[in-house]
Amino acid sequence: MKIFKLLNNPYPFDDDLKHNTKLIFFISLGIAAFLYLLQPLDISLLSTDKKLYFIVGIAVITFLVMSLNLLFVPSLFPEKFSSVAWTIKKEIIWDLIILSISLIGYFFYGHFLGIMQISFSLVIKLLLTAIFPISALIIVNQNRMLRANLFMANELNKKLRENKLSGEKIVQFVSDYQKDSLAIKVSLIVLIRSANNYIEVSWKEMQEVKTQMVRCSLIYAENLLKDDKFIFKCHRSYLVNINYIDKVEGNSQGYKLYLENVPMPVPVSKIFAQKLKELL
Repeated sequence: MKIFKLLNNPYPFDDDLKHNTKLIFFISLGIAAFLYLLQPLDISLLSTDKKLYFIVGIAVITFLVMSLNLLFVPSLFPEKFSSVAWTIKKEIIWDLIILSISLIGYFFYGHFLGIMQISFSLVIKLLLTAIFPISALIIVNQNRMLRANLFMANELNKKLRENKLSGEKIVQFVSDYQKDSLAIKVSLIVLIRSANNYIEVSWKEMQEVKTQMVRCSLIYAENLLKDDKFIFKCHRSYLVNINYIDKVEGNSQGYKLYLENVPMPVPVSKIFAQKLKELL
């Protein structure tokens, strides 16, 4: 069915710890402000002490639950929360798990304080009610990111056609093993990929792309080519020559570069995406 296909669409898991820490703090603070100002569930009838304990306790529970699920668990199991494997369905389930744990925490904390306004049936009703807006917001957000990244990919493709830079100097990659050293014209370099203690240099020769392993680090290659503005570090493991970018592909997870006569796409890390736009 179409709905199940939609739920399996990619959705980027936000693994930015700094952003998530700020998000958790402000959500917890916002809930505390909401409870203090609007005082739902008749907490206005509570004594001043109990009201304060309730508001602060709910904010602390929110902070702890969100920290556990957005900071600690993803850090412990990064492969499970990889953006490559994350989908709309997983995001919906994960958000509902966070909400469920939070509501159960509110329930037990309310009973601990002797506040009976939060019943278990209310927890279930809130959880069931939240399924639809959470799902709708995630799908809307996925479509927004998809449109934004597709638009940016199209803009980058236009600029690729407009800005072709060239370089004629020859650079020499000196290998730890001298026999592997490579001297080549910079303008012919298509791609440099990190491969453990080696780099794999790919360059254009006639209508083919040839490769050679050189025993040196990607940092060494990056420093060697730092003055060549058309050689761009798009990922911690890749340097690319923007003149050989055939097209840029965008989806909700980010961008991939397709290079001339190179069969595999090259990923673009989020931290380098804006720099690529500026460079092009």
